[in-house]
Amino acid sequence: MTRSVQALTYARPSALASSQVGPSLGLETAGGLTPRGAEAHPRFFAGFLSDPRTAARGLLAVADVAAARYYQRTLPASLDPVVTGNGDRLRFESFSGCCGVYARLDVLQGGLGGQETGHGTTNVDVNAPLREALSRITADDPLHLRVGPDELAVTTLDGPVVEKKVPLPDRWLRGFAEAQVASAGSDLRAELTAAQAVAFLRSLPRTPSSGNAGRGARWVVASGGSLRPTTRPVPSAVCLPGPERLVALQRVLREATALRVYGPVADGAAAASAWEVVLPGMRLTLTLSPDSARGFSGEGGVLEALATEDAAADAELVSVLLAWEPRIEPASLAEQSGLSVERVRAALTRLGTAGRVGYDLADAAYFHRELPYDADRAERHNPRLVAARRLAGEGAVSLDGARATVVSGDRRYQVRESGSALSCTCQWWADYRGRRGPCKHALAVRMVHRGATVAGGAR
Repeated sequence: MTRSVQALTYARPSALASSQVGPSLGLETAGGLTPRGAEAHPRFFAGFLSDPRTAARGLLAVADVAAARYYQRTLPASLDPVVTGNGDRLRFESFSGCCGVYARLDVLQGGLGGQETGHGTTNVDVNAPLREALSRITADDPLHLRVGPDELAVTTLDGPVVEKKVPLPDRWLRGFAEAQVASAGSDLRAELTAAQAVAFLRSLPRTPSSGNAGRGARWVVASGGSLRPTTRPVPSAVCLPGPERLVALQRVLREATALRVYGPVADGAAAASAWEVVLPGMRLTLTLSPDSARGFSGEGGVLEALATEDAAADAELVSVLLAWEPRIEPASLAEQSGLSVERVRAALTRLGTAGRVGYDLADAAYFHRELPYDADRAERHNPRLVAARRLAGEGAVSLDGARATVVSGDRRYQVRESGSALSCTCQWWADYRGRRGPCKHALAVRMVHRGATVAGGAR
């Protein structure tokens, strides 16, 4: 597995301290991007939280996921959460070390006392002493939140710094992109009241059953104001793979006002699902990969968008129109860019692979953020994409109308076009039937076909 080391440098550790106005939570920032460009320690917010206890527990839940591995638990993993200021909200995001759970806490304007935030994205330091201090917040006494250095600290950043060096596998970067694609293909399937949500979530196991990982999907369906297991994945059913991976939601159950469950139309195959706890002025969402033993990184939902050069050009055009919006409107971008809405959506998918957009299920809309690391590496090192480009470049693809032949090693594979989809005679297609994105042979055919079409149109 390809990985690098990510160095996160903070002016000081994040801390919960006493001040003249009461408890003050200072979250220190590392390098990140803002409308002013790259900044070493951007400042996004300073003000009072409307519900301090809920915010503290929601932040701890995001940190729980960042420090967790729900599969192969013996391996260490921890990446400080990412925070984005979108003007009217703060978004705290994290990804589990096993690449199978994506977490996001959205602190909305109501949770921020109606105050506005800055714009940009960076990592925030969540250390062990801070976690312990946050866990002790039990009352709703006024709590001041600062995201980024205070005014005095700006003039004293030459002093001691805190540096963390953490592994940053390519799988994590691809996982952020795939989780966004999975979310964009999901719809609301069930909504439970606070009492129903508490009863359901507390009934789930907190640890995996022995040998249960990867044994197939389990499903739930809305019934009588709750969720019940079902052995038949009817279209309204939601996949619940590895239910123990929802344990981080336990932190906020006392404050929950509702639980919303999202997923695609069930077709019998395991699928990602999202579980959103509605809180006063906030939302906490966990998105689960289709299998607890299978991370988001291999789902392949972004590969079609990456395989065409026009998507790359469209993404470059659309990216200059983004302005840290909390809601990206494809129709508005289409009007500004002169592209069709379909091409804008493909461009947003491609921008998602670079961590430049995410997807908010509650708003059913993309939002702008810039992950504070070289997320373009996820595209460059995607195994299927790299292999497909090699096949296309080596002349391994022969086109024949709706059919194509791809020579790979000492084997020949037949790729057939049916509507807008491509099937293949390889083992990958036999195993997944397109459910985890196209195989390398189909991708290579897409690339060659696109190149032939462009060349033909140029003559």
